[in-house]
Amino acid sequence: MKKVILLVAMLIVGTTFAQQHEVNVTSKNSWLKIGLNAGVPMGDIDDVSPFALGLDLKGQYLVTPNFGIGLTTGYSHLFGKDGFDDFGIIPAAAFARYYFKPKGLFIGADFGYGFLTNVDNNEGGLYVNPQIGYHNRDWNFYAYYQNTFAENDIDIQVLGIGATYNLRF
Repeated sequence: MKKVILLVAMLIVGTTFAQQHEVNVTSKNSWLKIGLNAGVPMGDIDDVSPFALGLDLKGQYLVTPNFGIGLTTGYSHLFGKDGFDDFGIIPAAAFARYYFKPKGLFIGADFGYGFLTNVDNNEGGLYVNPQIGYHNRDWNFYAYYQNTFAENDIDIQVLGIGATYNLRF
């Protein structure tokens, strides 16, 4: 499954960047997204953590009025249950989003690597974060399913909601 996800991500990014066009960054097609998210751990990790809280930082460029690409990072903090330490995920990823209209529904996904913090014998792994949500000129509200396919066959899965604010430059 990891290989299929990685292949799809490479195809999306590869075909996007293979198009030759002049990049003209303006406040109408590029912005910085800053936001918060919260979620509930699932799968392998729900016995270890009851809640996740995170920060998002994304830089986006609209290739077309309906399709955006960019880079993303942030920090997701997973709070430990009794007897377990808190830990975190720092993603280093690219993302793609499709906006159906200038205001309304969007779908997208982040693909990259999730670095784990405060975890022994596990550096991290493939990071995938599909999203669906609502957007307008200033805000993005979304639901997400974050999965980090970490080393030692540990999948860190979080189902949650988030919001980002668009800063134009």
